Amino acid sequence: MIIAVDGPTASGKGTLAKALAAHFGLPLMDTGMLYRAVGRQVQLNSGDPDDAAEALAGCEFADALLEDPILRSEEIGGLASRVSIHPAVRAALNKRQVDFANQPGGALLDGRDIGTVIAPNADVKLFVTAPAGVRARRRHSEMLSHGMNVNFTDILADIEARDIRDSTRADAPLKPAEDALLLDTGDLTIGAAVQAAIALVEARLRKG
Repeated sequence: MIIAVDGPTASGKGTLAKALAAHFGLPLMDTGMLYRAVGRQVQLNSGDPDDAAEALAGCEFADALLEDPILRSEEIGGLASRVSIHPAVRAALNKRQVDFANQPGGALLDGRDIGTVIAPNADVKLFVTAPAGVRARRRHSEMLSHGMNVNFTDILADIEARDIRDSTRADAPLKPAEDALLLDTGDLTIGAAVQAAIALVEARLRKG
């Protein structure tokens, strides 16, 4: 069984993906971390994330980089969005994701193009979203809780910029697959969102 979970930044898709993977006993890949690692490697290389060749060079990162907490930062998230617009970068990372999706026993992947590009034949495709303002408030609260001095307006602007960049890129833009189940978490608690996601997936599996 393959489950694809897509959606914009701070929509809650990562939390839901972890809960769904645990519930259904599936290995999980957060594909966004691959792009964050590329963005971070470009930064370490003193490269330009908007330059296709320098972004591609960032794909040569050590696996250990995926465990670096800095990848969760807003700065690296922005770099990930910038390197992800390059078709060569997406092509370089696609095989790793496709192989993970098609492993024996199935898998769950979360990202932005899982249901449309990486696993178009997934048994269940879930697209998680929420209004930009709600997502910005979530990210702002999260960062404040970690002792980071951040400005809400800056976070909102960054999220809106990422949404535009991710949804308008020529290669594998962020969009729901035609057969995706839509889940708006804007008015839901984490617990309610998890239960809603599980219910949606189970209902789709029952339909076959």
